[in-house]
Amino acid sequence: MTPKTTPGREAALQRQLAFNRRQFLRGLGACVALPMLESAMGPAARAATVAPAAGTGLGVTSTGAPLRMAFVYFPNGAQQDNWWPAGLDKNFTLGPTMQPLAPLQGALQVLGGLNHKNAVGGNDGAGDHARANATFLTGARARKTDSTDIHVGISVDQVAAQRIGHLTRFPSLELSCDAVRKSGRCDSGYSCAYQYNLSWHSATTPMAPESNPRLVFERLFGVGAPGEREANFRMRQATQRSLLDFVLDDARSLERQLGRSDRQKLDEYLTGVREIETRIERAESFGNLPDPLADAPVGIPSDYGEHMGVMFDLLAMAFQTDSTRISTLLLAGDGSNRAYPQIGIPEGHHYCSHHRNNPDLVRKIGEIDLYYMQHFARFLQKLEATKDVDGRSVLHNSMIVYGCGNSDGNRHTHDNLPILLAGGGGGTLTPGRYQKLGGRPMSNLFLSMVDRMGVKGVERIGDSTGPITVV
Repeated sequence: MTPKTTPGREAALQRQLAFNRRQFLRGLGACVALPMLESAMGPAARAATVAPAAGTGLGVTSTGAPLRMAFVYFPNGAQQDNWWPAGLDKNFTLGPTMQPLAPLQGALQVLGGLNHKNAVGGNDGAGDHARANATFLTGARARKTDSTDIHVGISVDQVAAQRIGHLTRFPSLELSCDAVRKSGRCDSGYSCAYQYNLSWHSATTPMAPESNPRLVFERLFGVGAPGEREANFRMRQATQRSLLDFVLDDARSLERQLGRSDRQKLDEYLTGVREIETRIERAESFGNLPDPLADAPVGIPSDYGEHMGVMFDLLAMAFQTDSTRISTLLLAGDGSNRAYPQIGIPEGHHYCSHHRNNPDLVRKIGEIDLYYMQHFARFLQKLEATKDVDGRSVLHNSMIVYGCGNSDGNRHTHDNLPILLAGGGGGTLTPGRYQKLGGRPMSNLFLSMVDRMGVKGVERIGDSTGPITVV
């Protein structure tokens, strides 16, 4: 005998059906699921996904090749005597730290005299490492908080990505060889979000980097062995479309039962679903997925040098395949106390950086700086050896910033930052020089770079006062 169904029991059954369908979608590994609503499972909060704004920038060189831009961060400042070259302009000799770059001296600029005044303590006191990271690509002052009310500024990479990111499958690519943290207390009352993120989509939203090489590879090129990835990618897209259709049908049937508040939440949610559909269509518009003849990395290597090497390789592959034209790579968060037993340094990096002129610790800081530079040089050499669509090298058609938001790690200074600018910018830069720029905001360099990327009309980034026209 079938029991009677009361209105209350019918509503409960409908809620249970909606719940079961959500669980089913999650079991399939779906990227979307219906939101929890007050009339079903309780209050819900959902962050809106904002699609990149279409801009007028082209993001290409005068010869039609893609123009790329990347920012690579090393921690704890540089040993000053070893960093800076002798001489000036085109008549300069690389210092000990930069010796690995000697074969590429004509493809880089050493830039002295760039400052980040918003990384200086001032009334905020201690916390130079957090500020160094947070200010590096934003030029803005980080609000001193270890709670959720973080605030700094949009970073230069995202200024460009939100205008020209639609030209590639991925508007930007955020990478790290360190921990990935978006909350918690790290440096003298500053949130860990400042210290472990270089890229900021908005003043309050960091772009969390990926530190697992395998996940980066699969995101860029798909899952499986060479020759299988395209089919797997298309199958995943078809599954996503089927799941999206399923979710939309489910939402339409549920909408009739909702009150005004829940209808508004559902409408916001469906906006997000439609944006996912748009991203799928956008991915399909780029044609076949690049399929490098290489196996995916197995995961995070136990050796730090190997970890850096594979992340640099992935960045090079992303540029070579035009999967993205904008990227950041955090080698380690500022304040990192990593030891380097592979080069005979058992002490922590941060400990060594506060050397107080102890000759042994000064020597070790120089060796750590050299270790990082060796990996960066290998990356640049790979870009130089890779031919672009216009016959020039990928390095020629790139702008790669390598540097730190701390100058002298012993004193926590933020003026005369250790900055390299590698690449030819598609012929718009004049490499092969050591320039002293006389105490300008580093953000002025950012204005120059986004302009070369074709992003016009950006009047200010952080504390900028105008573009640097002499790079």
